[in-house]
Amino acid sequence: MREHDDGRDLSRRRLLGIGGALGLTAAAGLTAAAGLARRPSFTGAELRSAVPLPPAFRVPLPLPAVLAPVSTSGEADRYEITQREASVEILPGVRTTLWTYNGTFPGPTIESRRGRPVTVTHRNELPVPTVMHLHGGRTPAESDGYPTDLVLPASRPDAGSPTGHHTPAGHGMGAGHGMRDPRAVVTRLTRDYTFPLDQRPTLLWYHDHRMDFTAPAIWRGLAGLQIVRDDAEDALGLPAGERELPLMIADRAFAADGGLDYPALDPTLRDRPGVREPYLAGVLGDVILVNGAPWPVHEVDAARYRLRILNASNARHYELEAVGDDGRRLDLVQIGADQGLLAAPVTHRFLPMAPAERFDVIIDFADVPVGGRVTVVNRLGSGRARDVMAFRVVRRAADDSRIPRVLSSDLPDWRRSDAVRVRDLSFRAGRMHGGRGWLIGGLPFDPARSDVVTRLGDVEVWRLVADVHHPVHLHLVGFRVLSRGGRPPLPHDAGLKDTVSLRPGESVEIITRFDGHRGRYLFHCHNAEHEDMGMMANLEII
Repeated sequence: MREHDDGRDLSRRRLLGIGGALGLTAAAGLTAAAGLARRPSFTGAELRSAVPLPPAFRVPLPLPAVLAPVSTSGEADRYEITQREASVEILPGVRTTLWTYNGTFPGPTIESRRGRPVTVTHRNELPVPTVMHLHGGRTPAESDGYPTDLVLPASRPDAGSPTGHHTPAGHGMGAGHGMRDPRAVVTRLTRDYTFPLDQRPTLLWYHDHRMDFTAPAIWRGLAGLQIVRDDAEDALGLPAGERELPLMIADRAFAADGGLDYPALDPTLRDRPGVREPYLAGVLGDVILVNGAPWPVHEVDAARYRLRILNASNARHYELEAVGDDGRRLDLVQIGADQGLLAAPVTHRFLPMAPAERFDVIIDFADVPVGGRVTVVNRLGSGRARDVMAFRVVRRAADDSRIPRVLSSDLPDWRRSDAVRVRDLSFRAGRMHGGRGWLIGGLPFDPARSDVVTRLGDVEVWRLVADVHHPVHLHLVGFRVLSRGGRPPLPHDAGLKDTVSLRPGESVEIITRFDGHRGRYLFHCHNAEHEDMGMMANLEII
């Protein structure tokens, strides 16, 4: 990583970008890939399930339960969530053991209001330490879920600490790396996370963020949704109630005993991080789940629906398309991005989604005949992974919803001239700790090192460059995409985002203002396997 000082433009360097094991760049000290792919559809390797899989579009779409607060007294709402194992039926007739929030996958949805603080007490009844991060939240550093701020389980004093320590010096990096974090705040059994929610209404999600074990923890089920609302959005007349659907899309694979298959080097997730060689670039599953159900179907009215979509996959990218029985594509009208409403709607025929991105989309079933089906497919998928879910129109119904031409007027208008500095940040494979991993600016993550230091209120432009797919996520702040490869942003880059998809060999410029809170935060790749293998860096706001 470096501040812009020599004018070199890395955006034109076309590095290798194919799925599978690292096999990426000779410049990074790794074996060059056998072939070049300018725009491969994925980075990673797919696991194949060892159990019979159900036919698509037979399982009804489940909707995550809304969590009731344990207290609403005063000016804040309080919730409690228990992290625990649960046996859940995902594939029909098959029981699967998951790590869950309150016994369900996804975890329960938290409904919240802009500016009304929420405190969530998490209790860890799992066999390993955990860390909870509210992705997209404008959160004080002490509640942001820094990966070494562990909540230790009661089951073992040394659970998850390769050195046997459970003091703030220990983290989950793995035996032999010898890294310490003197600033870590470790608790046992419970921790309170407080979220001011002084932010635009949007769809957030919460997930485990434990050092070096984020990928397998999310894969095992530690993910849930939080929605922030406000009066201005409520007054727009958008589809609501039963016509507003949260959709968490995630791919998984199943072992012969019905459990989730994942290529962890240490299946207990206690000591040794990482995955087997073929999956170093990312783990893909062959079963597409929506709200925890395989290829579900949902009955709808012939009316507009608001789909609040999250890509919660570890590494799989999607290019979503809605197709009727007659082959006609339905418009996907985007009204929101990661950090809330757009200024005006943007119409897509297909919608690319990288891991951790959220899109707020309206689809109109009014012209679909009763009994007709609309299938949502992934244009980047093949075989069973091409299908996502389906909607079946079952009745005509009145529809008083609308899509206003103006959705919001509070988006930031940062300009290049506002930036106090420009930073170049590379996201590439490389050597780390005697092995192979994923690096930012040529360095693997070290919790004791400050990578980017900026002042509260500063506006900066970051130029990001990738070798393969890297969905880059900034904690605390939203940003705007300024350019891709020196060209204007793509239509799906509109609005305020907190995760941007870098494609192989691509450069992207973003602009943001670092405001809200001081403290230690992160930016990282949200391909969860990349994140666990070093592709994370510290962001210090002073």
